Amino acid sequence: MPLESVGHLLPAVVDLPFREGYVSSIIYVSLYVSVIAVTLSTLVSIPVAVVMGFSDFPGKQFVKSVINTGMGFPSVVVGLLVLFAVSNQGPLGTLELIFTKEAMIMSQFVLATPPITAISLAAITGVDEGVRDAAHVLGGTRLDVSLVVLKEARYGIATAILAGFGRAISEVGSVLIVGGNITSAEGISKTRTLTTAIQLEARQGQYETAMILGAVLVVLVLTVNAVVVRLGDQEVQR
Repeated sequence: MPLESVGHLLPAVVDLPFREGYVSSIIYVSLYVSVIAVTLSTLVSIPVAVVMGFSDFPGKQFVKSVINTGMGFPSVVVGLLVLFAVSNQGPLGTLELIFTKEAMIMSQFVLATPPITAISLAAITGVDEGVRDAAHVLGGTRLDVSLVVLKEARYGIATAILAGFGRAISEVGSVLIVGGNITSAEGISKTRTLTTAIQLEARQGQYETAMILGAVLVVLVLTVNAVVVRLGDQEVQR
């Protein structure tokens, strides 16, 4: 690239809002909301998958159908439902959660729970029956058998959690509806995430900032994929 072109690009780079904390605050909000939402979702999804994987009960197939349907549920509809719940007329209106990070966490929780539950359930039920039989033969209790199966299914469960994180961190529609894409007067993000910021910056013609935010999001997604591949390699080696 000619030196003159580099010279023209330097002012644009210097003018990017890194020095004002804009980009770093967006990254923080994105990670804060997604990590908490996926953590809460994991605490709910794994026990549900375990119960469904180790027991039979009336309506089990219906519950599985609901979970599988939830994996493809439109995010904007989830956003509208959460917005209604936290609005002044909604059941959680007194908590004043509208256009807050907490409302965004609720939205991402709803979106992340079905894939984490479904993939975890598939991992648990996919464990060879011989593993369970061997645990029984060795005198293991029901709890012991469950722990052995969970150990065998740990890679699939880790994949489920990472899949939920991937859906949460890349979400646009629902977080835009319930979060409002808000920044402070100083330009610090309050409810603006990487995805909503990319959309806004591109519409305003701030392509340099949008591309940087897009690169950050891609790096996060690639990091998640790298973790999955690394876990898979370790599982194969064992």
